[in-house]
Amino acid sequence: MRIRFIGHSCFLIEEGKYSLLFDPFITENPTATVKAADLNPTHIFVSHYHGDHRGDAVDIAKRTGAVVFTSFEVGNELDKSGINVIAGHIGGKAKTEFGSVKLFQALHGSGIAGGHACGFVVDLMGKKIYHAGDTGLTKDMELLWKQNIDLALLPIGDFYTMGPEDALEAVKMIKPKYVIPMHYNTFPAISQNPEAFKKAVEDETGVKAMVLKPGESMEL
Repeated sequence: MRIRFIGHSCFLIEEGKYSLLFDPFITENPTATVKAADLNPTHIFVSHYHGDHRGDAVDIAKRTGAVVFTSFEVGNELDKSGINVIAGHIGGKAKTEFGSVKLFQALHGSGIAGGHACGFVVDLMGKKIYHAGDTGLTKDMELLWKQNIDLALLPIGDFYTMGPEDALEAVKMIKPKYVIPMHYNTFPAISQNPEAFKKAVEDETGVKAMVLKPGESMEL
C-alpha cells in the first residue's frame, strides 16, 4: 500500500486497483507538488466543505467518475454538481468494494449550515486508515484503539485544529501502528515543527511517526 502526501490534509492512498484521495485541496494549495489533472482516483473523501478540504473534489470527480464519500449535508451540496456521492452520518459505515468506510466525529465546522464535519475510518483491503479531517482533541478518540488502526493521519497545525500537544494525546488514545502529521505549514497561522512532533510521539508512545514532505510517499 502506497501513501502519498499531496500537501495540507490531502493524501493519495493506493492499493491494487483502488486509489483513494482524501481532502483534495490542490489547485489553490501553495505546497502542492502536483496538479489536480494528474490524479485519477477511484474514490474521493471530503471531510467537510471548507475550501482547503473540498478543494478540487468536484472537478476531479467529474473527470474521473470517482465516488465521493462525505457527510450528509455536505453530500447534498456536492450532489448538485452531478457527481456520484455517498453521503452518510457520523457513526455510520458503508460497505465498499475495497472494504468499508465509517464516518467518525470531528470537532470542527462543516462549512454547511446544519452539517457535520467528519473524519474517516477506512478499511482498505484489510488495513485500517484513520483520516481525522479537521478536528480538535476529543475523548471519543479512545474508541479508535479497538479498531486496530494501522495508520492515523492527524492534524497538528493548531489554531484551526489540534496542535502538536493535543495530537500527541490523540496518538496515546488511538494507539495506531503509524502516524503521519498533516494540516501544518501551509499558511503562517498553522506553522509547526513536524520533527518535534515525531520525536515526542516516538519517545512517549513508541508509535512510529512518519514526516512526509508534499510529494513524498511511504509504503505500508
